[in-house]
Amino acid sequence: MTNSLPKPAERELIATTTIAAPPAEVWALLTDFSRMPSWSPELVRMVPLLRGGVRVGQQYLGINKRKAMIWPTRSVVAELEPGRVVAWDTRSSGARWIWEIEPTEGGTAVTHRRPVPSGLSPMSGVFARAFLGGAEGHCDELEAGMATTVARLKAAVEG
Repeated sequence: MTNSLPKPAERELIATTTIAAPPAEVWALLTDFSRMPSWSPELVRMVPLLRGGVRVGQQYLGINKRKAMIWPTRSVVAELEPGRVVAWDTRSSGARWIWEIEPTEGGTAVTHRRPVPSGLSPMSGVFARAFLGGAEGHCDELEAGMATTVARLKAAVEG
């Protein structure tokens, strides 16, 4: 019998919040990716690589920083349901970053998830071991960072 459980570093990460604002207001801010670095502890910059705004197939260059280490990622928008879901794949790591919003009574539920559908890429594992103290430890930091990101998004929307 094989163990089908993901490795600890490949577990799905999740952070949620409820924002006291209508979904359209949350969506407008959430999909302004130029603002994402002000919420995320690790993301320094997110730059579109193609014209046309947020759309399936749009590519972004992400500049990330952890302590003294800075590295780029390239992400591609894989799913877009305006007003509800936006997700992008970071192919260098194997991760998918998903933002989901839905109306609630008096606000908007926001869920930020990071599954790793096919497992972490070999390059990601090597990079994490060499520069980030290991994939599992970095995974824990990412999940804490996601909680910070949704809290900062909430603060930005609620003003």
